[in-house]
Amino acid sequence: MIKKKAVFLAKRHDNAINTVFSPDILKSLESLTDLYDRIVDMDDLAENAGLLTDVEVVFSSWGMPEFSEDDIRKYMPNLKAVFYAAGSVQNFARPFLNNNIIVVSAWAANAVPVAEYAVSQILLANKGFFQSTVKYRKDYTAARKFAETFPGNYSIKTGILGAGMIGSMVIEMLKQHNMEILVFDPFLSDERAKDMGVNKCSLVEIFSCCQTISNHMADNAQTSGILNKEHFSLMLENTTFINTGRGAQVVEKDLIEALREEPGRTAVLDVTCPEPVESDSELLKLDNVFLTPHIAGSMNHELYRMSQLVLQEFIRYEKGEALKHSVTLEMLKTMA
Repeated sequence: MIKKKAVFLAKRHDNAINTVFSPDILKSLESLTDLYDRIVDMDDLAENAGLLTDVEVVFSSWGMPEFSEDDIRKYMPNLKAVFYAAGSVQNFARPFLNNNIIVVSAWAANAVPVAEYAVSQILLANKGFFQSTVKYRKDYTAARKFAETFPGNYSIKTGILGAGMIGSMVIEMLKQHNMEILVFDPFLSDERAKDMGVNKCSLVEIFSCCQTISNHMADNAQTSGILNKEHFSLMLENTTFINTGRGAQVVEKDLIEALREEPGRTAVLDVTCPEPVESDSELLKLDNVFLTPHIAGSMNHELYRMSQLVLQEFIRYEKGEALKHSVTLEMLKTMA
């Protein structure tokens, strides 16, 4: 059987390909395809025009070049599929889809560590872990007293913002903890909410009654600044707000004001806007804010999960089987 001609498209100096694609997976792709032996960057398209003309399959990850529809037709007239070993495809996918080229995203694989991170933080938050560890250094009794104001994880209300790939994984992982899960997601149907065993609610309802609130909303114009004073001012005296979504969805000054008004409230922020925060940011000065340097997503060996998904999808493509992780233009309206 003639192997399909394939190429890696990415920014060579970023080294994303060698970071995301494990040596074993690279060997598998080399054995399954007629793979060009170098990574092609946007800057040397013309130099590699002869090669790209016959390419049927593109593999990539972070640093995928952004092509226009005309450029795709010019340089890759025989391209049939793009296999992207990373999460969001918003920046580059539309021109390919408009040219009827399959786009596969490893967003499901990239969602796993984010969901794991969020669930771990939710479980800790419901026991008062974050601030009690800080208070313990000064006064054990005060730390214990503060922790005892939290209900723990059994039969309590937890709010999930966004029921996309990550939010849905978080919900599934939380089921074993017997929580009452409230969800805000305008695109979540009543039928699917019932199947998931969650209650659809407004943002106001969730911020008014949930012990912990975890943000997983898609990043788009509609969600920019969507979380503001109207919501943060409603938080319970010891509510924890967790953000692994996007920093731009939070009006930072409103969150800071709410945290100052009630020091028992806590914010656990893996993302901010800007990122990292400015050196004089109030977020760095508050004892009830816990910042992590965008570690919820795939890192180190977790990255290989994404290239493994891409490999599995390519094998399905090669066999003419239905793909499990292809992206459509309609999906892009609500995807992160």
